[in-house]
Amino acid sequence: MEIVREESPTNRRNLAAVLFSAALACGCSALFSALLSAQSPARLTYTRVLKGSVPESLAITVNANGEATYEGRKLNEPSSPRPFQLTPATWLRLFQLAEALRNFESIDLESHKKVANLGLKTFLYERDGERHQAQFNYTQRREAQELMDLFEKIANVQQHISVLEYAIKYDPLSLAQELVLIQIDLDRRALADPELLVPALEKIAKNPRFLHLAQVRAQNILQRLQANN
Repeated sequence: MEIVREESPTNRRNLAAVLFSAALACGCSALFSALLSAQSPARLTYTRVLKGSVPESLAITVNANGEATYEGRKLNEPSSPRPFQLTPATWLRLFQLAEALRNFESIDLESHKKVANLGLKTFLYERDGERHQAQFNYTQRREAQELMDLFEKIANVQQHISVLEYAIKYDPLSLAQELVLIQIDLDRRALADPELLVPALEKIAKNPRFLHLAQVRAQNILQRLQANN
């Protein structure tokens, strides 16, 4: 979804129409109306912390208008979130799942089973001074699993973007392998809003200074994303 920067009445009407169509498609028009009635956009945050993992600290924050930030770093690195924009279908689904979990108010998501340390996950909901959170290592709640999986799929896209942008500048020989990993994630349906990859993919596909193999793979992914739209 293109971010609307012009605040004209026409643009606001067009954006509202897009959002309402997405709300109808995911069966959450009532939720959409409730989110619009808030004095300030509701906000969801997902964090996962596990020392030794990559990344060790993951944080995604999403507002009830699709504006979002991503951060993946080592625990001893400074915070540096990067902004991006989610499609209406994706961010509405996030809030729909949160609503199914009572926006984390007085809810225990931990399975309380003996399992390995999978990282401390935290869901946080904020709206008009209201603030609720739930933490767990492992959960058996279906809605919580789906919400976590969707956040992780969002993170996968942002991680690929970070690697591509770094490789374009400093390590172009690694692009071909990273593009294979993106193709694998597409096959696994492990990416949410993969169209966010398009700007980086176009840079690779159109620039002859990169290996021909990388250009071909980037073009193949672009065609695949276009076919899925």
